[in-house]
Amino acid sequence: MKKYILKRIIFGLILIFGISLITMFLIDMVPGNFFDQLRMNPQFSPEQISYLEDKYHLSEPFLVRYFYWIANVLRFDFGISFMYQMPVISLVKSRLFNTFLLSLAALVLAWISGIAAGLFAACNKDGVFDKIVKSAAYLFLSVPGFFLALIFVYVFANTTFLPVGGMHSPELYNASFFVALLDVLRHMIIPVLVLALPAFSYLFRIMRSNVLDILARDFVYVLRARGFSENYILFRHVLPNALNPLISLLGFQLPALFSGAALVEIITGWPGLGSLMLTAVRSQDMFLVMGNIIMLSFLLVIGNLFADLLLLATDPRIRRVHG
Repeated sequence: MKKYILKRIIFGLILIFGISLITMFLIDMVPGNFFDQLRMNPQFSPEQISYLEDKYHLSEPFLVRYFYWIANVLRFDFGISFMYQMPVISLVKSRLFNTFLLSLAALVLAWISGIAAGLFAACNKDGVFDKIVKSAAYLFLSVPGFFLALIFVYVFANTTFLPVGGMHSPELYNASFFVALLDVLRHMIIPVLVLALPAFSYLFRIMRSNVLDILARDFVYVLRARGFSENYILFRHVLPNALNPLISLLGFQLPALFSGAALVEIITGWPGLGSLMLTAVRSQDMFLVMGNIIMLSFLLVIGNLFADLLLLATDPRIRRVHG
């Protein structure tokens, strides 16, 4: 078990290294750099710009520049953001919680509702609930997330029921904790729903299909013939077997939600990593782009490791192979 986990961690570190190398290469392929914008500013002399490019090794070849960057990262120094003039790690940390809060809420909502709806729909196949949710799932899977966000913003912009931008109401900055918390929750509803609905639809379809497949197996008929109740069969045998294939998806869900949250954050004005990444890419803020990419890669590795550990805990067949 320890060897298996260690191998997964080593593979994850190699993956992060490869992603960072490819990202740096792609950045290098884009002509120019952040300091090219300063050349048009008369307050900066050519000598000052050359000094800054040499200081951050932007005039060095690609591999040399990457070597300097990776050496600093190993010391937990992710560099300075050119745009914000502050450490990248501080910027990412300040926005990471907001994005994590949004993505985690969407993940929990999608999984609880998707599993419950898929189970209920499979047990009532071709019923009213099954037909309605099936149609809705196809719809939400067909509509891009950013377009869904625009629809929600347009609909609620004409009402005062829900706020359509930001994370806080300006007039409630000095409010009590519970009032401020309620305000944040109201601001979360639109972006969380936009992120959760496609994930819910995907999980619902898989869960429904898994449950229908397991209900048609011979052991279910044997259990019924032996007099076991439907609830016992459903929750003791059908549900665990239907959940196992979903657990492997969990490792990809959180990083996917982080990636999908970028456009949703920009459209809804949520102050997360999405708007930060957009600013970094548009301004060619190399170290800030790399910091964001490394964070997403780390989440991908942690998510997959978490999914593997869940599979080991829930599936005795995998424990026998790796035990």
